[in-house]
Amino acid sequence: MVAIINTGHSLRGIFNYNEKKVRSGQAECIGQGNYPADIEKMGPEMKLRRLTKQAELNQNVTRNSVHISLNFDTSETHISKEKLMAIADTYMEGIGFAKQPYLVYQHHDSGHPHIHIVSVKIGPDGKRIDMQNIGRNQSETARKEIEKSFGLVVAGDHHDRERYELSPIDSAVVKYGTRDTKRALSAVLRQVLPHYQYGSLAELNAVLNLYNVSATQGSEDSRIFRHNGIVYQVNGEDKKPVGVAVKASSFFMKPTMKYLARRFEEGRVSRTVHSKRIKNALDVQLLTPGTTNFPKMVASLKALGITVVERRNASGLLYGITYVDHTSKCVFNGSALGKKYSAKAIVQRCGEEAEMTGNRTLSRATAHGSKSTTPEGEKLKNQKESVPVAATIGPRIPPADLKILDALIDPEYDSEYLPRELKGRKKKKKKRGGMDGN
Repeated sequence: MVAIINTGHSLRGIFNYNEKKVRSGQAECIGQGNYPADIEKMGPEMKLRRLTKQAELNQNVTRNSVHISLNFDTSETHISKEKLMAIADTYMEGIGFAKQPYLVYQHHDSGHPHIHIVSVKIGPDGKRIDMQNIGRNQSETARKEIEKSFGLVVAGDHHDRERYELSPIDSAVVKYGTRDTKRALSAVLRQVLPHYQYGSLAELNAVLNLYNVSATQGSEDSRIFRHNGIVYQVNGEDKKPVGVAVKASSFFMKPTMKYLARRFEEGRVSRTVHSKRIKNALDVQLLTPGTTNFPKMVASLKALGITVVERRNASGLLYGITYVDHTSKCVFNGSALGKKYSAKAIVQRCGEEAEMTGNRTLSRATAHGSKSTTPEGEKLKNQKESVPVAATIGPRIPPADLKILDALIDPEYDSEYLPRELKGRKKKKKKRGGMDGN
């Protein structure tokens, strides 16, 4: 079983999403928790009113809705409604939502069995329920206990989880239809926006682009930019937006610039503790023999769950790097990690300065406009100019050993050290009972 938790601003929107599935025959409301009547005796208005009444106990909480999906293995089509309800009740108790009102919907519109749970994050006492890290803590514990007690297929390993992970949007399928485009965009936004930690629109786009989605405010003179709006589009094969642009306000989760500004602020703080994982991974790869090569380093990081997003201009010049850590769900621009993790520094540490100039080299002779008398002389001169000075003195030292040598001879600075010249003279203490006057 795989559990996915989302929160949102619109309780009515989440409720209507599931009820619309019911009306179209793609879902069924199979039960409830903490409602005054059985599900068969309640209409849509009564279902929604119970949720909104509790949400109104604390109107200061803007993201008051909770939308959970519990996904089962494709072989588990035999699970009865009674068992699904028992699983839902056990799960809600496991994450601390046993006393919350909730509705359970069984969906039939996917290749695997799954249920959706709609609830609120405002308690009966009007206090906001803290959901920080609930996915990796309470939810994981509840999931494992349910798999064991209900005899479900274990989905704890990476192979099983891949079935429920996002895949890039096929632009050829959705770019011609507004409805399909919006549905595809919404699926990506629900999984990326609330769960990844990012500090800017560029960092957010580094993640969205992996799924062929982009968020844009348009040019500075556009109406969208002037009104601080934002739209989402599907990217084509050339990584440029195609098809219909969908306004943020038209999605039920309302991923507007106001929402993103808050996420940027939260992300800059919450992601800090995870920066060390990326730094350590980079440092280890750059010190490992055989991987001090930019393409190999990128491949090695990908195996660790870290995607390196390269930014190049039209001529192929690499001018920026963004790191997307899918394990900690954190995104860092290279400069945000520190100068030594920027694009220029990383490529230089890999010993591939030519990568920064689109695999083009420029000799000093060419730069200063000097001419060689013969092609052979020009070739020899360029070869001499392109060899680093350090490499012409003594035996050649491998790049990995040079890095270790640098670490050994790098001086340490003591913040408490002062040169002798800057130290004040100590005053001599007078000795009591001296010879003067006695």
